[in-house]
Amino acid sequence: MTAQKIKTVSHPAAKGLKSTLISIMVSIGLVVIKGTAGILGNSYALIADAIESASDVFSSLVLFAGLRIAAKAPDKDHPYGHGKAEPLATTIIALTMTAAGVLIVVESIRNIITPHAVPKTFTLWVLGIVILVKEVLFRFIIKVGEEVASTAVKADAWHHRSDAITSAAAFIGIAIAIIGGKGYEVADDYAALIAAAIIFINAYSVFRPALNEVMDAAPSEDIIQEVKVLAQNVPGVQGLEKCFVRKMGFELFVDLHLMVDGDISVREGHDIAHAVKRVILNANPRIYDVLIHVEPVDTVHEPYLNN
Repeated sequence: MTAQKIKTVSHPAAKGLKSTLISIMVSIGLVVIKGTAGILGNSYALIADAIESASDVFSSLVLFAGLRIAAKAPDKDHPYGHGKAEPLATTIIALTMTAAGVLIVVESIRNIITPHAVPKTFTLWVLGIVILVKEVLFRFIIKVGEEVASTAVKADAWHHRSDAITSAAAFIGIAIAIIGGKGYEVADDYAALIAAAIIFINAYSVFRPALNEVMDAAPSEDIIQEVKVLAQNVPGVQGLEKCFVRKMGFELFVDLHLMVDGDISVREGHDIAHAVKRVILNANPRIYDVLIHVEPVDTVHEPYLNN
């Protein structure tokens, strides 16, 4: 039996959508600024940074679409909702980060082989401002991601942190090239290679939780223990045989095997199950639905009791 929670507040995706729009606007501005400064200032590290920001724009657009879909209510074809769109969007973001890293590696190697001019000094000022903006953006979006428990929003935040680190690496490389002068031009390009390695690491860290969610990996043990304690404290419950929790987008779905006295009536067992569901749904706003199977306690092996 199931009991779906009636949503009385705005969907958590609303916050994610607002932060994503801000992310898109900032990233577009940074693409123009870094790309222009990189071309005029003879810095491929800065151009690579612009490429990373361009991938930010694409990723944020994917995230925006994913959050819109994930926020849709369940329908006939999707009775469990559209939450899987969120980790799918995260996966696309991770792949976009990887593609940007590969492009940076290829272009950096080409520039190391081909001699070029030393970067201009003003590019350092541009990068300093970019690092500050990206770090502020990361902190803002990661906070939103934590508030709404969204892997996709947190992935978008880490994309901005990746961009900030890329800019920091570019700053160091350009500074070495300017201070060293002729013969040190490639420091700028090696900085871009280091930035690409950081991007690959961040892409993996973004992809892994998304894959776990798609594969229905269990959430944190704290949530599972919370559900168990809530259920076992309801009068009439004599134990739990099974307790499974899975994440679908922004919501959690609970499956419980509830044990009651085998001599009570079907209606009494039904009432106990409903009481358990009410307690769980009211205690945790992230839990959207609870599926309960009622079993007589004398048919369950002792090791399963109060699991």
